[in-house]
Amino acid sequence: MENQNSNEQPLLDMRDVEITFNTANGPVTAVRGANLSVMPGESVAIVGESGSGKSTIALAAMGLLAKNGKVTGGQILFDGKDYAGASDKEFRHIRGNQIGMVPQDPMSNLNPVWKIGFQVKETLKANGLGGGDMNKKVTEALENAGLPDAERRAKQYPHEFSGGMRQRALISIGLSCRPRLLVADEPTSALDVTVQRQILDHLDNMTAELGTAVLFITHDLGLAAERAEKVVVMYKGQVVESGPALELLRNPQHPYTKRLIDSAPSLSSHRMANAEAAQKSASSTDNVLEIKNLTKVFKIREKGLKKSDFTAVDDVSFNVKRGTTTAVVGESGSGKSTVAKMVLNLLEPTSGSIRFDGQDMGRLSEKELFRFRRRVQPIFQDPYGSLDPMYSIFRTIEQPLKIHGIGNAKSRQNRVKELLEHVSMPASTMHRFPNELSGGQRQRIAIARALALEPEVIICDEAVSALDVLVQAQVLELLNKLQSELGLSYLFITHDLAVVRQIADEVVVMKNGQLVESGRTDDIFANPKTQYTADLLDAIPGGQLLV
Repeated sequence: MENQNSNEQPLLDMRDVEITFNTANGPVTAVRGANLSVMPGESVAIVGESGSGKSTIALAAMGLLAKNGKVTGGQILFDGKDYAGASDKEFRHIRGNQIGMVPQDPMSNLNPVWKIGFQVKETLKANGLGGGDMNKKVTEALENAGLPDAERRAKQYPHEFSGGMRQRALISIGLSCRPRLLVADEPTSALDVTVQRQILDHLDNMTAELGTAVLFITHDLGLAAERAEKVVVMYKGQVVESGPALELLRNPQHPYTKRLIDSAPSLSSHRMANAEAAQKSASSTDNVLEIKNLTKVFKIREKGLKKSDFTAVDDVSFNVKRGTTTAVVGESGSGKSTVAKMVLNLLEPTSGSIRFDGQDMGRLSEKELFRFRRRVQPIFQDPYGSLDPMYSIFRTIEQPLKIHGIGNAKSRQNRVKELLEHVSMPASTMHRFPNELSGGQRQRIAIARALALEPEVIICDEAVSALDVLVQAQVLELLNKLQSELGLSYLFITHDLAVVRQIADEVVVMKNGQLVESGRTDDIFANPKTQYTADLLDAIPGGQLLV
């Protein structure tokens, strides 16, 4: 990954770049005087909080700004040619085969009515790589991105993939044309740590073999520390610091960079102070959720009309103590999200039982189920898919209050303002729509909506995976504070073990639908009983680099 010649010109060189968006309230300058360069074969990470401009500057380099956005100053040089004022036709000559991209959100960037293989094939054809055995090329592209059973998966649709599998499909599309520069916008945010390592190892191999440069846009400082040669820190549209990755992260100069690093979770983190949760975890026998012998079998259609059984969850049993946090961890496809959906009564178990507050979930009447919905709320993984694009933020958060008949118009408006404040969003956000917000901002809105009804249990399915470290730390502290004040119980589904270390009292480890290990968080981290758990811990990017 070392540069071949220190005197060669940068592949991408952005000089004093200014980017302005025309809005209903007048022009807004999102990026001001930004400078960054990427040498051939070099890996560079842009880090910063949500809304800092890091994705905007990357999109400008590919000519993919929104219609109301424009480069209003500076130069964007790719291979020596200035593309700052280039037409879309000029950008089409370099997009795909010269600059590839892995976008952040898999559901918004995969066509739901096209099979995965067809979408890879279309990318290859669009960039002049058609011909030959196309099915073989598609299979190889999917395999290179770490997708198992690629030949069969190519014939499936996006909705048949887990979140992590969809992200891998996007990665395969971005890499399929072997570009000279790959722009990777949060490329592994939806992936478990072991698959994340596979993907990042593959990117490293491409850099070494093909001289491909990689521009990471990430909030994962561990990834930046381990995988990037150079780090660029952005804050409020400006580059505030840049330099060699480890040197910058171990000896930050700018106050904002120091805050970022201080907020980053690592394996050396400890459970956030919560005396009530610790006491209940250690001694309480009061279980708010009791999951016993839970099994879910899906019918999978194979060739023709033939169907076969796929066991997504296999005889899983564990409890969640009232007022505590239990984390369910495991690789993508391990069954952890399927467990969450069954607890939320969104999927019916094939066998086994789920008891909430002593009541069998399988025997709830329609009226009891409505009350249950108020007491147990979800925060889903995908902030794009879980918010209605036609609803304003105000209507999104107010809706559960209206459905459950809580308050009047004025009190609901005050409650929405209060909830926005809780998740570090200004009150003015209520007048905006989801498409006007970044991924991290959308997830904060989803969290605010889940808190609206003051539930007893919150099912958090990768609830902080889309958030930058500063907001992630704020949200985790908020969840911890609410748990302490209100006695909330959390079932925390995640692949981020560093986050688990901060928030969870108990851990359940799943693999291939089965529970392989469970126990108190400190015990699991200090002395994992299975090799699988040990491998999960070892695979965390930058695990000890930021300690």
